[in-house]
Amino acid sequence: MSDTCICMAVRAASRSLTARYDAVLEPVGISLAQFSLLRTLSQHPPVSLTKLAESVELDRSTLGRNMRVLQRIGLVVIRPGGDLREARLSLTAAGEERLSRAVPIWQAAQDEILRRLGADGAKQLEALLGALQASEG
Repeated sequence: MSDTCICMAVRAASRSLTARYDAVLEPVGISLAQFSLLRTLSQHPPVSLTKLAESVELDRSTLGRNMRVLQRIGLVVIRPGGDLREARLSLTAAGEERLSRAVPIWQAAQDEILRRLGADGAKQLEALLGALQASEG
């Protein structure tokens, strides 16, 4: 039996990477999780809470809580949809501006990680993580 738990190793790497991205995004005032939500939302405006939850693979209640935080800080607007049970989400002008400031910072962090991994290492990592995700079903 191997002494290494694959799950714990992946979780530790994920926490380390998330902390790195969070640190570089801190001057913009958002976390990596918030950046990812803003970026996804900017690509599909306006979008229902349900569709966005499917897209980012979060349950609706967790995503709803995260969106209310972004709404409170003025980055997202939440409006009723055609069906009053469904919320429609979009970025505010402040959300678009914050995202535009965050993208080059995120890209610089991304480029540094890719540089450290090398092109082949990045492809291998993506393939390995894809294989783990595909094995869920």
